[in-house]
Amino acid sequence: VQLQASGGGLVQAGGSLRLSCAASGRTFSIYGMGWFRQAPGKEREFVAAISWIGGTTYYADSVKGRFTISRDNAKNTVYLQMNSLKSEDTAVYYCARRSSVRAGTDRNEYDYWGQGTQVTVSS
Repeated sequence: VQLQASGGGLVQAGGSLRLSCAASGRTFSIYGMGWFRQAPGKEREFVAAISWIGGTTYYADSVKGRFTISRDNAKNTVYLQMNSLKSEDTAVYYCARRSSVRAGTDRNEYDYWGQGTQVTVSS
């Protein structure tokens, strides 16, 4: 399984970005997926998660109402729409596959990780 994250970049505070994570393999649709982020000097933290058919989503309190996770199983892709970006959203964002059909917030329950994409929000 390979996960390829893309869509990061430099944006001003208040702006938007959409991250994409393309997955290889024919079994993408039967796994929950998640996004995590890691800022310099900080631990990797949960951002958002989605269940295998998108019926359940979870968000970190810090992004709730601003970020939206979605997936297109026909394209083996999961997305993270990020609006109203703040400087504190600056981090490397990672997509990951959970070892379950369900969504979850614990990073230890994710078994495959993408390489990360840098998001920088200037204030």
